[in-house]
Amino acid sequence: MHTLKVQAVAIATALLGSVALLAQAQAQTPAEAQTWPQRPVKFIVPFGPGAGADIGARLLAERLPARWGKPVVIENRPGGDSLVAIQAFLSANDDHVLLFAPSGNFTVHPFQFAKLPYTPADLVPIARVSNTIIAVGVPGSDKINTVSEFVDAARAAPGIFNATAVQGFTEFVFDYFVKIAGLSLQKVPYRDTVQAATDLGEARLKIYMSSYAILRPQTEAGRIKLIAVNGRERVASLPNVPTVFEAGYPSLEYEGLVGLFGLKSMSKQLNEKIAVDIVAATRDPVVSERLAATAQVANPGGPMEFAQSVDRQRASIAQIARELDIKPTR
Repeated sequence: MHTLKVQAVAIATALLGSVALLAQAQAQTPAEAQTWPQRPVKFIVPFGPGAGADIGARLLAERLPARWGKPVVIENRPGGDSLVAIQAFLSANDDHVLLFAPSGNFTVHPFQFAKLPYTPADLVPIARVSNTIIAVGVPGSDKINTVSEFVDAARAAPGIFNATAVQGFTEFVFDYFVKIAGLSLQKVPYRDTVQAATDLGEARLKIYMSSYAILRPQTEAGRIKLIAVNGRERVASLPNVPTVFEAGYPSLEYEGLVGLFGLKSMSKQLNEKIAVDIVAATRDPVVSERLAATAQVANPGGPMEFAQSVDRQRASIAQIARELDIKPTR
């Protein structure tokens, strides 16, 4: 009986100890989340004022202080293929300094740069905000109205059609499509993406893959026809334009993810707290409307959803790099 009593006391003591440790562990990390932010929060954006990501960041910066009790400051750090912004974000080493950016700007970095000044795993997805609309356009004066019709016409005239795509992920995806479709096109390099849209509208180019924001002025003027959008779903503002999946060319898929990234040292609980507020602010109808006006689609999501989207994008670019035998040259 005495032995049983001793064992019971020991078990009870152990259980109490475990409960205490669990309570202590639970109390530590949530406390960080509960007290954050303690000072102004900064969003670093890898573009200048007026870019789509900059506008999205500022829309949220107007609404988040009501939830956080602290101001949100936007710091524009354009240049260097987003490396300037990424290095500024990482060197701050501060959970009150976050990166607001399109993931496509840096998921291609390992395939562009032989030596990166940062580790991709250092950029942790916190909240997805929007998708930049990416589209494929042809001259409005052409008889081509679908991707299949373009492919047929290009196959019938190998080496004659010229083409371009925005540098980076967009160009990689377009080049992959060209290979899969077995096309022979003349690639035309452009430093000025708007000039490329102008040339497409004047039929000096035969096809151009870019953000809809760049294509829209010429499209609305009737000088460019959109033959596909590159996301997984049709865009409400472009209801008559099929997706690349509907067009039968999934190799053209490109999901223009834009969202908030934090440091890997930040706790899961803090990331989730931030995400809840970002998602709620993004669901504001005014935010959705203003994002749509800049050729973006509101697509709020938490850390897990955003991470899965980014992982899918990384896997896509890795496959493309293998298929095209892309080697870092910078």
